[in-house]
Amino acid sequence: QVQLVESGGGLVQAGGSLRLSCAASGRTFSTSAMGWFRQAPGKERAFVSTISWSGDIRYYADSVKGRFTISRDNAKNTLYLQMNSLKPEDTAVYYCAATPQGGSAVRSKTPEAMAYWGQGTQVTVSS
Repeated sequence: QVQLVESGGGLVQAGGSLRLSCAASGRTFSTSAMGWFRQAPGKERAFVSTISWSGDIRYYADSVKGRFTISRDNAKNTLYLQMNSLKPEDTAVYYCAATPQGGSAVRSKTPEAMAYWGQGTQVTVSS
């Protein structure tokens, strides 16, 4: 079993930055692939970014490409999402996710590919 806890969300003005963190505990070797997803009011949970265990493979949604950076520190069992140039459209609850599946899950870009989820952290971007 894997436990994931997000932190770092909050209220920020458009153009600002936030860094989200996700601390993993438990069977951390079952976090071969990790990612961030978000859910805005009235919408389904959507892909933001995924990363392989080594960090060599990373994917981003078109809407965040060039603005967000996903990274991980396996020594600290922590996943990060650096969010720059934030837009009001980025407002959502952001969820950390993980799965023991590797490349296929990284490439999938779907919530169904992930096995473990955090509780979410709210990000609100004002204009």
